[in-house]
Amino acid sequence: MHRQSRQCWRCSTRWQIAQEMQNHFDLFQLPPRFAIDLSALDSAYHNVQNQVHPDKFASAPDAEKRVAMQWATRANEAYKTLKSPFKRAAYLCELNGVDLQVESNTAMPLEFLMQQMEWREALDDARAQKNRDELDALDAAIRAARKTALAQIAQLLDADDFTQAAGLVRQLMFLEKFADEVLHALDALPD
Repeated sequence: MHRQSRQCWRCSTRWQIAQEMQNHFDLFQLPPRFAIDLSALDSAYHNVQNQVHPDKFASAPDAEKRVAMQWATRANEAYKTLKSPFKRAAYLCELNGVDLQVESNTAMPLEFLMQQMEWREALDDARAQKNRDELDALDAAIRAARKTALAQIAQLLDADDFTQAAGLVRQLMFLEKFADEVLHALDALPD
């Protein structure tokens, strides 16, 4: 990757600007794996932000302000992606040439679909009855399913089986959305 070294007009330190877009892992100098050190991610993110934060370029020429803004925005997006296990898994699949096909491939295993239907009915019943205990139990069940799916995804991704992982990432997408619905139902209950 070709880099151009630029000198900061304020403090005379040098910072690197990639001429080609790096992937999120490269940006934070992390290995492109599912299992990442979150404290290293946090540290790397703060390091990048300290170099490119737009406030540091308030008196800089417009071109440098734009570049700093682009890098700060990119760092924020990359950080959010890598911080979230779901987004990180999807990103790794796509980074390795496997399209998740979320719009066109909604095929799921029958067992998974049956579980979704059971949970949907349980959610509808718990909402109608305003039953916090049932919603809490449903939330716990979804958390457990999510944890299991993430463990399976981690194994597949770290074994470079991105195609199989993509199918589980699509399932995880459903779990994430459904978990949000359950949390919304819990938040809607009176205290």
